[in-house]
Parts: sequence; structure tokens; C-alpha cells
Amino acid sequence: MTFLPIMVFILGISNLYSQIESDKINTLITQKREFNKKNKNSVVYKIQLYNGNEEEAYQIKSNFNLEFPDYTTHIQYKSPEWKTQVGNFTTRLEADKVLNIIKEKFSGAIVLEDKI
Repeated sequence: MTFLPIMVFILGISNLYSQIESDKINTLITQKREFNKKNKNSVVYKIQLYNGNEEEAYQIKSNFNLEFPDYTTHIQYKSPEWKTQVGNFTTRLEADKVLNIIKEKFSGAIVLEDKI
């Protein structure tokens, strides 16, 4: 008979501890969301079509814009090479979906992670 009150007490403490831990986790998630809103160094995904000389980078961009006018392309110079890239995708999954479409015409395209 004394065992039952002890079990109820232990289960009550265990439940209280779980609730406190859950509250801590929710607080951390809220803090992380606020941090992400204030901190603009976000991870984005880009599809790189070309990496090489300037003239070819602009030619690839022009060809891509004719084939896929709905996607934004840009040229980036990182010494010593020029890069033709597509978009700023928010998730890897989104970039991979577009990559599958693009690879039909630009087989060497790859997805890269970048910080903005």
C-alpha cells in the first residue's frame, strides 16, 4: 500500500521534469528564430552552371536565359574564375528539384551551398 503513493510521487516529479525540459526546448527554438531574423547570414543554395573564363560565363548565362527565362541568373567573379549561377534557393530540396530540370540542357550543373 505504501508503494502506490511513492509511485504517484515519482511519476508526478517525472512529469514535472518533462514539462520543464519541454519549456526549455520551446524557449531555445524561439530564441533561435529571433536570432535568425536579426542575423542576415543565411544559408542559400545556388545552382552553378559554369566555372571558368569571363566570356564563356556570359555566353552560358545568355544561353540559359533563352532556355529558362523564369529563373534568375547571375555572374560572379571569384579570383581567378567566373561563375554562372542560378537563383538563391532557400532549401536544398528546392534547388535539387530545379537542378533536375536544368540538367536536361546543362548537364554539368551542380548545387552549391552559400551564405548571404
